[in-house]
Amino acid sequence: QTVPEELQNGGGFGYVVAFRPLGTVSWMQTVVASPDAARYVFRNESLPPFSPYEVKVGVYNNKGEGSFSPVTVVYSAEEEPTRAPTTVLARSLSASDVEVSWAPPWESQHKGRIQGYEVRCWRHDEKEENAKRIRTVGNQTSTKVTNLRGNALYHLAVRAYNTAGTGPSSAAVNVTTKKPRESCQTSPCQVFVEIYQAQPFYFIFFVRFFLVLYRWNRQSSTSVIETNKTSVELSLPFDEDYIIEIKPFSDGGDGSSSEQIRIPKISNAYARGSGSSTSSACTLSALSTIMISLTARSSL
Repeated sequence: QTVPEELQNGGGFGYVVAFRPLGTVSWMQTVVASPDAARYVFRNESLPPFSPYEVKVGVYNNKGEGSFSPVTVVYSAEEEPTRAPTTVLARSLSASDVEVSWAPPWESQHKGRIQGYEVRCWRHDEKEENAKRIRTVGNQTSTKVTNLRGNALYHLAVRAYNTAGTGPSSAAVNVTTKKPRESCQTSPCQVFVEIYQAQPFYFIFFVRFFLVLYRWNRQSSTSVIETNKTSVELSLPFDEDYIIEIKPFSDGGDGSSSEQIRIPKISNAYARGSGSSTSSACTLSALSTIMISLTARSSL
């Protein structure tokens, strides 16, 4: 972040960028002469992907040099995963839900990290490019796919992802959802989540998108929706407690999570109304305030 003009204390103001590979002793330095500069790119074709560097930034003007910032660790850009997840399994839970699980790919992590997995799900009579996509976060190796058609054949495939992109897809597996019950079917709750950024306006320009994480209150597995908007609509079963969190995502990775939002379970009678009709859906709204804490960007 640049130094305001009133704190530059003289002419000829600029920055000194010092950096070194993590674990080494000698610092490399370069001068950035513009007081408005907010980034510096160090290029080295022999630099391995996802290499850690220590970085600090100092200031100077015509009177001499000032102090340096605290040292922080940044990483060179990583490569996308090169192998697919293995042992993909799917099972039907109900007429509208299936569970899919997988094993991590056999891949050395020196080229980068696996930040999560993307599950694609498409009906047999649909095109694969129109598949429904669900992203998990971290080392989670199973997730639930919801809002599917009953008694229908689906194909599912999984691939790993990181900040560089997604890796190759696993072979697709097939699963057929259960037949719907003959009794009345219920409608899901439509949950509207609005995101409020509790930071100065200039932080908005560093945010590439938001991650909306939601899960059953009684389970640890988390589903993720990626959006570049400040609102999102979720379709959740009305008979389960849900926990929702919001994370901003910048070039340096994800920032701090919002406080958890609990969407309480709603009784069948409330969700469907007191009469015999089953078509009406409940509507809830939630406001998430996030204090954006951006990590250092991934390129030096």
